[in-house]
Amino acid sequence: MIEGPVVIVATRNAGKVKEFAHALAPLGKEVQSLADYPEAPEVEEDGTTFAENARKKAKMVGDALGRPVLADDSGLCVDQLDGAPGVYSARYAGEGASDEDNNEKLLAELEKRRLGEDTEQPLLSTARFVCHLALYDPANGQFIEASGEAQGWITSAPAGGGGFGYDPLFYLPAYDKTFAELTLEEKQAVSHRGSALRALSEKLSGIASGK
Repeated sequence: MIEGPVVIVATRNAGKVKEFAHALAPLGKEVQSLADYPEAPEVEEDGTTFAENARKKAKMVGDALGRPVLADDSGLCVDQLDGAPGVYSARYAGEGASDEDNNEKLLAELEKRRLGEDTEQPLLSTARFVCHLALYDPANGQFIEASGEAQGWITSAPAGGGGFGYDPLFYLPAYDKTFAELTLEEKQAVSHRGSALRALSEKLSGIASGK
């Protein structure tokens, strides 16, 4: 489904574009984003699951451009907050919220839940990042999909200057670092998006080989 050197990814998030470009470069693929296609429609992410949102974005943009499009929807699910912010991760603090706004709200909500507990505890809750990928081909109306997860903890204070979104708060015990403290190579090896991309690549390789 991805023929030629270019992969169109349905996002305007520069951080995601960087990760996709890094992951797909070994396959000889150049990533283009919606910033390269101003005529592409804005897609309201009103699905109740990551999969629904990914499919909607891929289909709407793919149909509009007449070319295969890869879309992802991803977010943070915090156990102490009953899975929030989930599909609302990008707009947890409101429409147009910055990463800092969302991080501040997340910490504030966790503080509410642990009133009366040991406030010196640096790890606030177990959490997981989730990513769902949907590759849509308007020529046949078919999807190829894959998902990935990364397990970790939410810390009481941000650390690291890399990554984006909730990365400064997402701590990995195995590395003793947050996502924002990892190199891009380290993050790709363990992240939800890296895992989903590897799963998708395996599916595409299987299709190409006729398996």
